[in-house]
Amino acid sequence: RERVWEAIYDQERWPEWWRGVEEVEERDGGDGGGVGAVARMVWKSLLPYRVEFEITTTQVERQHLLQADAVGELAGIGRWRLFEQAGVTAVLYEWNVATTKPWMNLLAPVARPVFEWNHDWVMAHGGTGIAELLGCRLLASG
Repeated sequence: RERVWEAIYDQERWPEWWRGVEEVEERDGGDGGGVGAVARMVWKSLLPYRVEFEITTTQVERQHLLQADAVGELAGIGRWRLFEQAGVTAVLYEWNVATTKPWMNLLAPVARPVFEWNHDWVMAHGGTGIAELLGCRLLASG
């Protein structure tokens, strides 16, 4: 769990292993435990559009929980939860956000399946990327 935690916690290195993450720029390191840290992120997936937002870390429980608020083109809450059993680490990522661009909100009722498919593509690459980074096997995703 420690190696998985470190990879997730070190957001500035995500572009090295997570296809779809183009930039992560730390703007504020927060307190000694990471709470209050602010990072600007730019993501690009299969759709011909880049999404930019800032995240502010609101909760850190080392090797168990990492939570942040997002503002920008996406607004809401992201939460990583890590679990371990019998030497196997499981990661649950909750990303409860809404788009803030008027054109995205206008298209959302009909484009939702495409947006979800695109999000699933990005997350699948995150799972594959972290498994390759850590030299382990991805058991399941979704």
